[in-house]
Formats: sequence, C-alpha cells, structure tokens
Amino acid sequence: MRSISILLLLLLLNTGSLVARQQVNVNFSNMQINDFIRLIGKVSKKNILVNHKINGTVNLITTTPVYDDEVMGILISALDAKGFTLIEKGSVYEVVRSTEAAKHNLPVVTQGKRANGSLMVTQAVVVKAENVDIVAAKVRYLISKTAKLMTMKESNTLLITDYPGNIETIKRVIRDIDKQNIVITDIVTLQYAQILEVHTQMTEIAKSLFNAKVESEQVKILMNKAINSLVLVGKRKNIQRLKVVIAKLDREQNLNEVVQIFNLKNSDSKNVLASLKEITEKQTFADPAMKPNVSANEEINSIIIVGNPLIIKGLSRIIKELDKEKFQVYVQARIVEINNDESEQLGLKYGMEGGVVNSSGLYTMAANFGGDSVASPLIGAALQDALGDLTSALAIGATLDFLQSKGASQTISNPSILCVNNQESSIYVGKTLSFQTGEATNAAGGTTNSFQRQDVGLTLKIKPRVSAKDKVTLDVESILENVIPVADTNGQPVTTKQTVTTQAILRHGESVIIGGLVKTYDTEVVTKVPLLGDIPWLGALFTHTETVQQQDNLMVLLTPYVVHKSEELSKLQESLGEFGLIQSNYNAEVFKTIEARAAIEEIQESDELKERSGHRDTMDAFIKDEEYE
Repeated sequence: MRSISILLLLLLLNTGSLVARQQVNVNFSNMQINDFIRLIGKVSKKNILVNHKINGTVNLITTTPVYDDEVMGILISALDAKGFTLIEKGSVYEVVRSTEAAKHNLPVVTQGKRANGSLMVTQAVVVKAENVDIVAAKVRYLISKTAKLMTMKESNTLLITDYPGNIETIKRVIRDIDKQNIVITDIVTLQYAQILEVHTQMTEIAKSLFNAKVESEQVKILMNKAINSLVLVGKRKNIQRLKVVIAKLDREQNLNEVVQIFNLKNSDSKNVLASLKEITEKQTFADPAMKPNVSANEEINSIIIVGNPLIIKGLSRIIKELDKEKFQVYVQARIVEINNDESEQLGLKYGMEGGVVNSSGLYTMAANFGGDSVASPLIGAALQDALGDLTSALAIGATLDFLQSKGASQTISNPSILCVNNQESSIYVGKTLSFQTGEATNAAGGTTNSFQRQDVGLTLKIKPRVSAKDKVTLDVESILENVIPVADTNGQPVTTKQTVTTQAILRHGESVIIGGLVKTYDTEVVTKVPLLGDIPWLGALFTHTETVQQQDNLMVLLTPYVVHKSEELSKLQESLGEFGLIQSNYNAEVFKTIEARAAIEEIQESDELKERSGHRDTMDAFIKDEEYE
C-alpha cells in the first residue's frame, strides 16, 4: 500500500512538471527519511548529497493539495527535526548538521533586502534607536535552536545566521523597537520665565513623569542661556508632555508675584537658606498666599525667592548682610620647648628675675629684651599699622631666640594657619608610632604580633571670632601627647596626655602664650675631677654620676592678624617677611647689650670679691699682731 502511495505521488508530480507551480496531493505515513530525500530530489530535480546516516521516518498528512515548489521546505523541516539541514553548493544540495551549517559559506543576503527561500542564510541587521546588546537579548528567543546570532557594538549591528522566515520575523520586531525608541531634539524658547528656574523645575518634573529605570523613557533637559531656551532630547510623545508643562510655566508674571535669584559671593547657599527659612517660618501673614517660597540651588550657590516684591525686597537686605565678605584670621604659632633648669640658670647669670618657664615669667624676662630706643629706628610707621604693637612682639621673639641660642630651649615648629571667622582650624605636630595590640600563635608554632598606628604629638585647635575691627577672640585647645620611657607590665610604652583649653581676647598683632604643658624626664649628669677623671680605669675613682630629674615646658606662642578682605592677605605676608628681618636686627642689638651688661656685672662681682679678700687679709694680720704682743 505504501509503494502504491509513493508511485501515485510520483505520477502526479511528473504529470504536472510541464506546468508551472502545480498542486499535488501528498499523503503518506511512516516513510523512511532516506526514501523521502530521494523522492524530493526527483521532484525538485536537484542532486542531494547525503554524507550522514539519518534514521527515522516521516509522516505527512494533508487535507488539501500542496504546491510542488513547497516540497523542498517540507524536506528541510523534516531534516531539521533530525538535527540536519540542507545547504546549496552549486547544483548540489548537501545534507549537513544544523549546528555546523554556518561554517559552510551560506549565502549572504544584502543588508536591507528580504530573505527568501527555505535554506539557511546570513544577514546583517542594523539597529538604529537602541543598544544592539539590549536588542539581541530581546530577540534571541526568536531564532531557531541551531541558528547563530552575534552583535557588533562598533556599528550597532546584529549578524544572524538562520532560516529566512526567522530572520524576517526578527527584522520586523527590531523595526517596531526602533520605531518606539526614536529620539528627537526639540528647542523650546522661553518668553517670560527665568531659564535657571524652569530648568530646575522641569528636571524634577521629568523624574516624576517618566520611569527612571527605563532609559529610553528619559528626556534630557539642557539649557542654552544665550537664547534663553531649553533643549529637550527624547521620545516625541514624552517631549510633547513636557512642552505642555513648560508652556504653563512660561507665562507673564503676575504683578503680585515675582521670581528673583540672588547669586551669593561669600556665603554658602545652604546656610543662608536655613537663616531665611527660620525668619519666614516665624512670620505670620494675613494672606497665607503672601508667604514667599524660598529655595537654594547649591550648584550655582544661589537663593531663589518667589513671592511678593515688597517681601522679596526685605529679604534681599537680609541676604546682602549675610553675604558680606567674612573676616579671616591669620594665626602665626611658635611651639617652643623650654628647659626649666637651663632657663633659671640663664636668669641668674644675666640678672633676669623672670627667668622661669611660666608665661608671666617669660613676659617679665622679655622686659629685659625690650626698649623703644632699639625698636623705634627699626620699625616704620606703615609696618606698625599693618602688624600692630611690634615692640612687645619683638621683645618676646628676642627672649625665645636668646633662650634657644643658649641651649635652654628649642623651637619644635613654626606653623601658620588661615582661619575663617567662627570656624575651627587645627594644627598637628608630632609623629606616628606603632603599638602592639595583640599576639597570636600560628599553626607552625610561630608568633604573629598585631600593631596599631597612633599619632603622638601636639594638636592645636583654634576657633577665631572677630568681635571688632582689630579685636579677635580665640578659643584655643591644646592637646599634648607623649611617650614616657617607662613601660607597663606588658612591656608596652606608656603615653601621657595633657589638655589645655582657654579663651583669649587679643588685639590685631598681639601675642598670647599658652603654657602648662610639662614633660618630666630623668637624665644622667657626670661630674669629673679635672685631669684625674679622664685617666683610664683610675678615672672612675674621680668621677661622680647622678640622675637628675629635668622638666621641659612646652609653650605655644599665638599671634593673630585680622584680615578684613582677601586682597589684604598678600600685603600681610609681605609685612611679616619684613618683620622677620627686623627681628634679626633687633636680636643682634639687644643680645649685644645683654652680653655687655652681664660682662660688666661679672667684673664688678670679681672686684667686690677681691676687695673683700683684701679686707680679710688685713684683719688676719691685725689679729696675729695682737696675739704676738
């Protein structure tokens, strides 16, 4: 019965071969796939090369006739179900595995042309309005299981190897996606509204109208200040929605309500906004609609006010005061470590009763280094006006320099810091040390130590508050941290911490000394008998060693200079440079006087000793004579 069906099919196909596109009745079941290939080869008059063993049968049940040129498609469908397909090589069709079809130089359909036929082809599809990788992810499920799909980012193109029907389906889907995502540019010129305000409002409105997670729905809003216009970039329907809103905002201002933008030059818009809101919130308005709308734009550091012109005028005065240029305070610091014993010995040697370490003692000592007779010829009137009272400043500077030249002190640091009025600034001078925080034993029996880095030194925090033109209040906090040589029970170094917090009201150029930060330590003092103490081995008998406790007082000298305007800072620094040269000349004159005075006092003391010694010799001789008689 099966052979009769095949013979009938062949007769029907052969009788219609002379007529173009004839209909045939095809109906068979359980036909071997190889027999079906031979049958289709005879009908289509094509040579079909089969290099693979293909098992299975084909069932085709039709209720209406099919065209003779459709049987090749039926064969390809049957082969595809078995994992094979046909490729064309000249006059020969070859049966190959579907997964390897792309490697057999398939025909390439020209870009933009329709893919026809039943055999696999390759075509490039350009994506215009969407990212090619995103499109590939969306259409990948449309290709056949053995097809190949590749993206080329540089040209935003899909390269597809598949059956023509699938390729055409993918192309239709991409056209729909591109049509939905076409981006246009539209320029909207504003007639009345301020572009900055409208741009800010429209940016926020666009975020609310369109889903932020869908990139294609977003509308970019740019502004062109030169032509007072907004540039909208996005999908046409979304732009139309925004243009309706812009038209409502761009209306002629009501006489009872205006918009004004205040560009701040010296203050932060966030701080000014907080002050203005505090004022407006406490005010009561007969008509609530009269309450102004105040906002800040941090990007351009501006205050935006919408409201009644009279109210805006009042607020503008407040803004003007809040936006005044702020005072700055340039603080010079000198951090000095003074040894108590050495300074006291110098005080005794040079006849200075104030040779102690506390601040009052240092001021008393400085009196010996002062004098208008020395300072006046060196200081010009202009410099005195720029830096304040220089006489006392020169005296204190000379005192510290003299102590350092005699080894009684050393300058740790000379930092300078520029502080904004009412804002805290800090200086740190010190070093970073490692402290062991733990110990662990590893698997190999070794020991691993963990350490923590810690800053140890002097921290100086300064907050200035200018109370008058030439007066400043300094809130000062000084923190001194030290490592003492004595270790704790675990062998770890011990640190000390001393804090001094104070407040001082100073004039421009006036100095203040912050003291009370004391460091105590032990040092060995070796005393030798001259010559004998240097003899090897035996010298130890003529040498005495003792441990003496020493104290160092850390003192911080602060000198503030009030800077009213920014351009005055460079002039101040030039004046301070000149002051440094004057200090050197002043020191030379004063040190010479101090040394000369000390030398004279030493000679006088020597003469007094000799005179006393002469009197003593005369008395001894008199006593001896009396005894002799």
